[in-house]
Formats: sequence, structure tokens, C-alpha cells
Amino acid sequence: MSEPTGAARRRGPFKVGDQVQLTDPKGRHYTFTLEAGKNFHTHKGSFPHDELIGAPEGSVVRTTGNVAYLALRPLLPDYVLSMPRGAAVVYPKDAGQILAFADIFAGARVVEAGVGSGSLSAFLLRAIGDHGMLHSYERRPDFAEIAQQNVERYFGGPHPAWQLTVGDLQDNLSDADVDRVILDMLAPWECLDAVSKALVPGGILCCYVATTTQLARTVESIREIGCFAEPQPWESMIRNWHVEGLAVRPDHRMIGHTGFLVTARRLADGVEPPMRRRRPAKGAYGDDYEGPNKG
Repeated sequence: MSEPTGAARRRGPFKVGDQVQLTDPKGRHYTFTLEAGKNFHTHKGSFPHDELIGAPEGSVVRTTGNVAYLALRPLLPDYVLSMPRGAAVVYPKDAGQILAFADIFAGARVVEAGVGSGSLSAFLLRAIGDHGMLHSYERRPDFAEIAQQNVERYFGGPHPAWQLTVGDLQDNLSDADVDRVILDMLAPWECLDAVSKALVPGGILCCYVATTTQLARTVESIREIGCFAEPQPWESMIRNWHVEGLAVRPDHRMIGHTGFLVTARRLADGVEPPMRRRRPAKGAYGDDYEGPNKG
């Protein structure tokens, strides 16, 4: 049985064309592609690429300045943070939450809108595998081109499960029986009618938005359309810890707000969502509110 796309690039000795991530004594990262006969230069000296070609991952190389660098292949979270960008990338902490809480599984049929620089596309493709389907929609041709280059560079070529369409999702969506829909865009509520028709009963919609006003409108629009169970909104933050002997404390810096996530399950056709029992705070809905919780 053949290996999944990109798997051969993730193991074994370093080869020409592999990406290498060097870590210096201060923990700084430097990423480059191995080429025979080339040299890697830093302000601390240089060393030939040939020194790493054929060497096992986890090797240490020394520059002409006698500075040691640890050589490893970059993990996907490392890769997406260092790759060329057209639009802002979906950060690994949010991509991980999407894979988990949108329940992305091997073989899933997934639609994605708002490709940006291809960060989330790479995570989704690795999760669904060669026998899944990811159809990504991006309205800007320049972003689509950058995303395609980034994804193909990571996997070592085109991925058999990926289709990339330039255009608005609501105008071009032709997929049916979709298991998951991921919307990373300014106005996901504009696509709810189209994606609700494409999602299978029990399928999951996941929206990624940046601001509280986008979050509020997204959640209320999902409730109003009437074919989804109660949406679940949240955000996540990461706080690293400093551990050095008896000095155990949180780092002074953390990865804070990057975006809000909302998930909702598609109901069966003709089924109304159960009445919400939660009592909203007084004044939560203004006099001009016309949504599903009016009155």
C-alpha cells in the first residue's frame, strides 16, 4: 500500500528538497530547503548543505564560527508560521481546535471558504487523508495562488484530495453531502443558506471570526436560519511555562486572542431546533431586534 501524500517527507534521513529547521542556542529558528552544493549562512558563520544531506533528523551541525545548531524537519505548526503569507494565517492553536471540535476525520468531505495563505488547508488535508475531499473556495486569486504554493510545498506536490476554486462560496458551491463546512471569512452569515443545503444531517458547521460583533451576528444568524442545533462559541488561549530548577512560573508573554470559533450541528430536514431554556440577561435584545429570540 502506498504511503499517504507527504508522509515520505516526514521521516528518514534528510534528502535534497527537504525543509530543515535549525534551532540556535537561544532557541531561534531558521528554515531553509536542502540543496546539494549550497551553503547556509548566518551571522555566526556558515556550513554546507551537504553536511546534512543523508544525516538523520535530530543531528547537530556547527558553523565555521563553531556555533551548534540542532537540525530537525519543521512541524506543520512551525511551517505555517514561517511560510509566505498573502492573508493572515489560522494559528496552530485555532487549527487544532477546529480539527478537534469540528471532528475532522479521515475520509471526511469538507468544504472550506476563505483559504487565505493555506494554513488551515494544510491541517485539514493532513487530517482527511488522500481518500477524503477538501474543496476550498477563495475569492481573491492572489491569495489562492499563495495558498496553493504553500500547500504544495509542504506536501511535496499537489494533494489528491484538494480542489481549489477561485470565487465566492455562495455563488459557486456545488458540493452535496458534505460532512463539515469551515468558514474563515468576514461575513460567514452570508453563506449559511448555501452551506445548510450542502451539509448532511448531523454535519458540523465551524466559523472562525475575529471580532465580537462578527461573533454576535454569526451566532444569531445560525439560530435564525432554523436548521442548526444551538451554536457553541468560544476562544482559546495558550500560556507557556518557564521551568528552570525551582523557578516554575508562567511565561511573561502568552498567545492570547486570535479569533473566535463557533460550531453548530445540522439538523435533519424539517426538524425545528428545541426551544432554548436559557433566560437572557435583561436588555440583551434591544427594541429593534428581529431575531429568533424576539419576545
